[in-house]
Amino acid sequence: MEKVSNRVKALAESSTIAMNTKTKELQAQGIDVINLTVGEPDFFTPKHIKDAAKKAIDDNFSFYTNVAGYPDLLEAISKKLKRENNLDYAPNQIIVSNGAKHSLANAILTLINPGDEVIIPAPYWVSYAELVKLAEGTNVIINTEVESDFKITPAQLEAAITGKTKALLLCSPSNPTGSVYSKAELKALVDVLVKHPDIFVITDEIYEHINFIGGHESIAQFAEIKDRVVIINGVSKSYAMTGYRIGFMAAAPWIAKACNKLQGQMTTNASTIAQKAAAAALNGDQAVVAEFRQAFHKRRDLVYNAIMQIKGVKCNKPDGAFYVFPDISAFFGKSAEGRTIKNSDDMSFYLLEKAFVATVPGSGFGNDKCIRISFATSDEKLVEALKRLKTALENLK
Repeated sequence: MEKVSNRVKALAESSTIAMNTKTKELQAQGIDVINLTVGEPDFFTPKHIKDAAKKAIDDNFSFYTNVAGYPDLLEAISKKLKRENNLDYAPNQIIVSNGAKHSLANAILTLINPGDEVIIPAPYWVSYAELVKLAEGTNVIINTEVESDFKITPAQLEAAITGKTKALLLCSPSNPTGSVYSKAELKALVDVLVKHPDIFVITDEIYEHINFIGGHESIAQFAEIKDRVVIINGVSKSYAMTGYRIGFMAAAPWIAKACNKLQGQMTTNASTIAQKAAAAALNGDQAVVAEFRQAFHKRRDLVYNAIMQIKGVKCNKPDGAFYVFPDISAFFGKSAEGRTIKNSDDMSFYLLEKAFVATVPGSGFGNDKCIRISFATSDEKLVEALKRLKTALENLK
């Protein structure tokens, strides 16, 4: 007898996880599938971070911590925010959680009541809309196109605001588009938000360091709205630590206190060993961050240039993260080997089953015209994958 709760029934399965699962099934059959679905660096965690984790085990850091995390990690995050972002957040304004997704869930469940509206620019990361559903909020989607670099305008933001609007969920650098908001673009959005003092901003900055156009700009830098901003970040992408599951939030003291209360009932603290590793990452030599960024920059150019050689594909040039989000809608209605492509799901399954290249359909990100391609894999695999992709698309007539 299945009696799943309505809140879980309402959730969509993560399309990134679904495609990754299908890919692994084919790989298990011995098929040479190139997996471009995964949202994680393919690099190993740097040695000094791994050494800190090992030392934490030997030093018996195996007991509960405060819900918010070890004091030395909270201090390291506070110093990082000041050093890299010129933002002042005391340790009591920071909560360490089990990954940035957990931090997002904490923020959304803490701020959103049933019926509250949350503005989400599309394309968006697959979990945003689902977490709002879980909080019984209402998603208000602002659609963007490749021609605008998938960024919203102040006019679009203003038009989406109603008396029920509670929050704006922003992501820069963006998953899935790689778009990066400039300081001027953020200020233009802030000028709108200043007129609506009851609206919060949840800003996902997990790709902060994978930025190809200079320093990261956070919307929290604007004093007129800082107390309404919740920063979401972590160590997963910058330090190749996805499996360590350490994310964090920084916010006004009352928001942090409320999230501490929520997390205390759900998970308590994040892994003690991973916390010590994260502190080593934030306090240690940052040269590895630059090395990762340079590698991703090179791969971005490789993939973008190859995609632009495929007739019919439109693509913005991502300024950050490690994804491209090409518009492949010109191929809708075309067929190959008895298969007709009607939408992004059809396209991703066609590329997987015929070209053995795994991508993620844009439908899960709120834009059915596109597919997401991760370039967080080796140059050699990327070159081969783009060859296969080009051939498969050219076979559609």
